[in-house]
Amino acid sequence: MLHEKKAFLKFFIIYFASVALLMLFAGFFYYNQTKNQYLQNEEFSVINFARALKMGESVKNFSKEYNYKKIYKRFEHFDIKNFKIKDGSFIKYIPGKKHEGYLEIFKSTKKYEQKLFVLKIEILIVELLLLLLFALISYNLAKNAVSPLKKSIQMLDKFTKDLIHDLNTPITSIKLNMKLLQKDLNFTDNKALKRIDRSVYTISELYENLTILLEEKTFQLTTVNLFDIVSEVIQIQKQIYLHIEFKISKKPFFVKTNSKAIKQILQNLISNACKYNSKNGYVKIYSKDNALYIEDNGKGIQNPHKIFERSFSENNSSGIGLDIVKRVAFALNIQINVISSSNGTTFILSFH
Repeated sequence: MLHEKKAFLKFFIIYFASVALLMLFAGFFYYNQTKNQYLQNEEFSVINFARALKMGESVKNFSKEYNYKKIYKRFEHFDIKNFKIKDGSFIKYIPGKKHEGYLEIFKSTKKYEQKLFVLKIEILIVELLLLLLFALISYNLAKNAVSPLKKSIQMLDKFTKDLIHDLNTPITSIKLNMKLLQKDLNFTDNKALKRIDRSVYTISELYENLTILLEEKTFQLTTVNLFDIVSEVIQIQKQIYLHIEFKISKKPFFVKTNSKAIKQILQNLISNACKYNSKNGYVKIYSKDNALYIEDNGKGIQNPHKIFERSFSENNSSGIGLDIVKRVAFALNIQINVISSSNGTTFILSFH
């Protein structure tokens, strides 16, 4: 589900952003072109007014926004294309009749500025409507693009669920038979049996991780005392890691979460704290500032920023347990931070 959403958003954002930028450039180009055309029209109207003055024609047909005055001065380099805006008026200099200096023509920019304002509003409305249209097109294209991915994920989920369901029976059978063998005195000190027992525990752990992972879409949240769940996990770990000392806070810590999922997170983190701890080490679990701390005094982690990556491996571990911890924590809106040194490692679970 998460990968599907990421693929959808990535496609949608890239396509829509590309179209939006293209439209913005097109709107900007159109605005500048139209603005230049307006300026040319204004200059032509000023020239026509000046022509009527020079020819002695009536200027009554021209609006009151035109004005002029005669000036007598020399221009070192007179540019016939002179045309500028100053103090709310268009200004252009036109040579008068012979020896009569120049005509300085004025025209108010008020109507021109109004036309530009209307132009901006029209372009903005058109672009917003087009953006809305292309947003709908982008949405449908993105939806169709991720459809094969969605079907593949659904097929993979179904296959994984069936596989996990089928694994339940043999795993349960192996665990029961291991308990029977452990009761047989002839196998009490059998090293091969102990290795098999550890392997069965590892497989069982993996089975629980995958089961929780497949349920992440349907997590039901309830208010639980986190240390009740911690105590359950510790009871299991005590039987496996006899040399580890467990220090648990007695203070209640209530959070709203999925009890089964948070138990699996704690199972993985506490199990790792025990597994990679020092000889006769300890695991300390306490709460502070709406966060749970799992602290050990092992040899530490060399790359704490990489341990949640699926492809990363440290201390001969596959990394799948912590990858699942990260995914389940994300589904439960739990932030996980890691502090590690040669004196030990602390995992911090912050609840929002």
